[in-house]
Amino acid sequence: MPHHTETLAIIKRGTEEILLEDELIKKIASGKRLKVKVGFDPTAPDLHLGHTVLINKMRQFQELGHEVIFLIGDFTGLIGDPTGKSVTRPPLTPEQILENAATYKEQVFKILDPEKTVVRFNSEWMNQLGAAGMIQLAAQHNVARMLEREDFKNRYRNGQSIAIHEFLYPLVQGYDSVALEADIELGGTDQKFNLLVGRELQKHYNQTPQVVITLPLLEGLDGEKKMSKSLGNYIGITDAPGEMYNKIVSMPDSLIWRYFELLSFRSIADIDGLKQAVADGKNPRDVKIELAKELVGRFHGEDAAENAHRGAGNIIKEGEVPVDTPSVTLSLDGQPELPIAAILNQAGLATNSAQARDLLKNGRVKVDWDVIAPSLKLGAGAYLIQAGKKKIVKVTLK
Repeated sequence: MPHHTETLAIIKRGTEEILLEDELIKKIASGKRLKVKVGFDPTAPDLHLGHTVLINKMRQFQELGHEVIFLIGDFTGLIGDPTGKSVTRPPLTPEQILENAATYKEQVFKILDPEKTVVRFNSEWMNQLGAAGMIQLAAQHNVARMLEREDFKNRYRNGQSIAIHEFLYPLVQGYDSVALEADIELGGTDQKFNLLVGRELQKHYNQTPQVVITLPLLEGLDGEKKMSKSLGNYIGITDAPGEMYNKIVSMPDSLIWRYFELLSFRSIADIDGLKQAVADGKNPRDVKIELAKELVGRFHGEDAAENAHRGAGNIIKEGEVPVDTPSVTLSLDGQPELPIAAILNQAGLATNSAQARDLLKNGRVKVDWDVIAPSLKLGAGAYLIQAGKKKIVKVTLK
């Protein structure tokens, strides 16, 4: 394990805020294996590189020998996280939560070591707490403190509805830290209020309060707004190798060092060397290629990283069917028609049902060169189906 000073430097890399740093130093100096908690509400399981900033920090703690707890908020998912929202979020069904949780695990284990990751569900303790316990928990916080939270404050001012159960969300997230006896909790800057509630509740339950570490929200490919699927400025971790490579190499030069700091596993010394090389005249594109290869390798393997540049430019032009277009035959299984989302999954045009829904919702699916409605069903026949700019398959339904 590195020396305390070196450990602190690794932990601080790319963080926005550490509350409180002197407490973190004491925890590190104790030599204890720390419990590092990170909560995920399984609402949107298609991860992009912005989400991985947090997961990369979890990996660093694993490499430093600490226990990383990947907490899936199946109980809190029934409430719906109100963070950053201007309206009450619809709760998920237990079935949706489990499906999304499985997809989350599949994606995060491309970064985290599954052997060193403890996966927990907060329903374990929240279902046992019961109604009386929930009322006692609610008594630990007052409404004035809740209204200090930016999104609640704005909704209250603007006369927008805040449901009572939304006030319970930060309390339940905080109680998770009590149940797990967390030493450290990580989250995005937008989660700061919730993370601090965990500290307050731990004090009430006579535990040593957790250190809160917030991580920045990564800017998207436009270089301005945070990375987001809805803004289209994202790099999905399930993007095809060529597409991922192309997006990284085409990003604005202004993002290079931010992306290296938050997404690369290279040392700060290595990155400083690259900065100096660019200052001395090295083409920034060459540096972006190095980052593109590292990230494609992480999510798709080394072979894909070496060959990604070949797939980077092969955007399919309308009416031109590439010579190597694969053919797939799918069975209707006695049904007259199959939903297009199921066809995308079975034909390998989407990695999971969430990605299929995403492609359809954004109008990125064409059948025989026409953009189609997400509700489309296809019967027996042969079709040319395109998903996104670079994936196309000849599909025969029988």
